[in-house]
Amino acid sequence: MRIRYAAKTDVGMKRSHNEDYFSLIEDEKMFLVADGMGGHASGEVASKLSAEVISEFYQHSKDMDATWPFRYDPSLSYPENRMVAAIRLANARIFDTAQKNPNLRGMGTTIVGVMFVGEYAYVAHVGDSRCYRVADGKIEQLTRDHSLLEDYKDARPDMSEEEAKNFPHKNVITRALGMRDTVVVDIAKYQVHDGDMFLLCSDGLSGMVNDEAIQNKVVAASNLEEAVAELIDGANRNGGNDNITAMLIQCNL
Repeated sequence: MRIRYAAKTDVGMKRSHNEDYFSLIEDEKMFLVADGMGGHASGEVASKLSAEVISEFYQHSKDMDATWPFRYDPSLSYPENRMVAAIRLANARIFDTAQKNPNLRGMGTTIVGVMFVGEYAYVAHVGDSRCYRVADGKIEQLTRDHSLLEDYKDARPDMSEEEAKNFPHKNVITRALGMRDTVVVDIAKYQVHDGDMFLLCSDGLSGMVNDEAIQNKVVAASNLEEAVAELIDGANRNGGNDNITAMLIQCNL
């Protein structure tokens, strides 16, 4: 599989500093986007720390005899176990760091990642940073936000789009790294087809640009860099209420 990517992060129009962070573990074909939270710039610490810990674990676990910090889950494949363990370790490190430093108390971060193994994509996430797939000109959201709004939708399946739009606590997330000493990581496996594009983004993009507009910008762009720039610009034109990060990955078999 040949992979090309482009990524950009932007402070947005309303924030004074950027707490988003994106990274790549090149030899593992792993792509990550994190959206930090917490006062006194501690969100920046959490989002960057999550990527650093995940990268460290992938380096450590290259040794097949290395000890893992968590029990192996036989219901998951090796790539899934490795990805989940890395994210759970990042959660534990962020939580522990915050407990030891009063200035970082309450910090946390979302995380969304995609890793390519053979002809498959493994998508894992915690929080409301998203992964989309754009294929054959159509967009599909692969992750489900861990948010009060999504929980309310589960309880009220007949909820209208207008009600969802006006939901008073739609930006409140129910799961993030660093909130507790343990975390549940959602993970799924997808067959990759030639030309598939995967978009990782923080809610600064998905909250300001709807899925149809994201799809149109990605499909219309002449290259990945232009698509990412258009997505960021679109979020800022719509208000830019939050930090904005977009990472677009194209796969060719």
